[in-house]
Amino acid sequence: MSTTHHYQDLITLFDRCFQDEFQTRLIKGDDEPIYLPADDDSPWHRVVFAHGYYASALHEISHWCIAGAERRKQVDFGYWYCPDGRDAATQNKFESVEIKPQALEWMFSVAAGFPFNVSCDNLNGDYEPDRIAFQRQVHAQVMRYLADGIPARPARFIAELQHFYQTPPLTAAQFPWPEDLR
Repeated sequence: MSTTHHYQDLITLFDRCFQDEFQTRLIKGDDEPIYLPADDDSPWHRVVFAHGYYASALHEISHWCIAGAERRKQVDFGYWYCPDGRDAATQNKFESVEIKPQALEWMFSVAAGFPFNVSCDNLNGDYEPDRIAFQRQVHAQVMRYLADGIPARPARFIAELQHFYQTPPLTAAQFPWPEDLR
């Protein structure tokens, strides 16, 4: 298994999987991640990840994999986002919409042999999120995907990652219960 992870490899793998069928490219950005549908400036839909960070690319790909056809026509998929600095109610809403993307990101990370860290993304908020409780929800979603089947686009990307990094098929044993991660 390769332990070297370069964002350029993710660009190549993503584009190989999705460029032709979905007219979508993975792009290294300079600042905040964003999804941009095709427009007058680009014939491609663009999944832009932050600063060349490998983990950012995996996370943004996971959001793209969840977004349906209509959402993929909107900037940032038309999703609500409240930046770091959230109160308890806003943080709970944020976490509820992050469960599936972070579950896919975890699966992508395991398929790539790359470490995964759940992100509550509220470093400057007045509310201290319960990271373990959130990771339990993400873990439960991973288990549902493994039991019920992974949707087509993320399954295709997982297969591409496994082929490239020579990792085994995903199993529940590869996703430790959050308390086991301490």
